[in-house]
Amino acid sequence: MVRIAFATETPDGIRGEIAQHFGRCPYYTFVDVEEGEVKDWLVVTNPAAQEHNPGEIPRFIAEQGATAIVSGGMGPRAQEWFLRLGIKPFVGVKGKIKDALPLILKGELEPIEKPRRECGEDSNDDEHGCQQREES
Repeated sequence: MVRIAFATETPDGIRGEIAQHFGRCPYYTFVDVEEGEVKDWLVVTNPAAQEHNPGEIPRFIAEQGATAIVSGGMGPRAQEWFLRLGIKPFVGVKGKIKDALPLILKGELEPIEKPRRECGEDSNDDEHGCQQREES
């Protein structure tokens, strides 16, 4: 059995909307998958949504037994925390859990293997694999 954590905006189980920031999301939805099928899910209120210290949420996710975290966005320091804890971060994911989960299970979405900045965080975006913007 594999447990995947999703940062979510709504407490709607696998129909929940994936949050665009893992740390400030109101909920985490934990989905248990066995042999490619959802066996169970659990929605937990984010215990540190308003304020948290570095590493607090990654440790919380690890304590829940998750081996992956899915979110719309996540900074490089949080990515590093998750990787150190053996949790695969998937970022840039939008939509509902039920739509993203099959893509993850089929390997069509790749986890981050080394921390990277979000596009636009500094003036060297091309160094981080972001597409260059045209100057106007």
